[in-house]
Amino acid sequence: MEILELSTMLELTLIIALVCGLGLAAAVVIESFRRRSNHIHLEAHPIFEDPNSLKQVDCPYIYDPAEKYISLIVPAYNEELRLPAALDETMNYLQERAGKDNSFTYEVIIVDDGSKDGTKRVAFDFVRKYKVDNVRVVLLGKNQGKGEAIRKGMLHSRGKLLLMLDADGATKVDDLEKLENQILAVAKKKHQSAGDSSEGIQDIPIVAFGSRAHLEKKALATRKWYRNFLMKGFHLVVLLAAGPGVRDTQCGFKMFTRAAARKLFTNIRLKRWCFDVELVYLSKYFGIPIIEISVTWSEIPGSKVSLLSILNMLWEMSLMSVGYRLGIWKISSDRQS
Repeated sequence: MEILELSTMLELTLIIALVCGLGLAAAVVIESFRRRSNHIHLEAHPIFEDPNSLKQVDCPYIYDPAEKYISLIVPAYNEELRLPAALDETMNYLQERAGKDNSFTYEVIIVDDGSKDGTKRVAFDFVRKYKVDNVRVVLLGKNQGKGEAIRKGMLHSRGKLLLMLDADGATKVDDLEKLENQILAVAKKKHQSAGDSSEGIQDIPIVAFGSRAHLEKKALATRKWYRNFLMKGFHLVVLLAAGPGVRDTQCGFKMFTRAAARKLFTNIRLKRWCFDVELVYLSKYFGIPIIEISVTWSEIPGSKVSLLSILNMLWEMSLMSVGYRLGIWKISSDRQS
């Protein structure tokens, strides 16, 4: 009797696992269809509006030649209060550096992810102040997620180097030099090994991740036990989904060469919190080197990460794992549509 009951329990467990697996696979197929239907912006470039002249400015696409040295992409969702200070610090740094080096040209792309507060107004105030050639705003209309906001900004930027950074200013903007210098060092080695220096930095796929891993011991000592438990569990799931090699996937301070951004952001599918993990997976698929660099980071009040966010992260990583391992999510090395 006990053996029959055990057998029945095992059969039920397998059935439940199968149903869950089929449900997850179905979800992946649906998400893939949604993503394929969401590439309208790849065919028709969005228009940037110049609030000073009210003229429309065509924006480029990631396959176009670079026109700036660096692009900074700032995703913003209900950031009316935190965005001004972060942008002031960013613009002060960029202007100061540009004043010392004529070859240092830049743009800041603020992607308003369907904010319901005054984020749009704040963003356009900066466009008026610094001109549309230096600051541009992408309006998504409705909230689509941080990953999608960054993807849109990356696809329509003009830089040889592209930096994503959070709207709260948690990482000091001048830390971009740490990432930049490491990318330049890797590019130099590649040129030396190939015996050819004709390629520009924008043509060599390299990724640099800002990292808070050096702060982990302090965080473990100050956080509540359940937050540490969730963090460790999340790290384990990331390891299973994307593999080893990156200690901190979630720091919102990452730099890409134009060639790397072209490969990664024309393929990425996850729209919200776990797009960073997918970036790691895709970088490994393409053999793009990932450099992890410690950056200055501080806790800024107003974090949008919640228990629901963590559950969404786990769901997204499940979608990603099933999507790629079953071959439902296709990866293109030259995806233009």
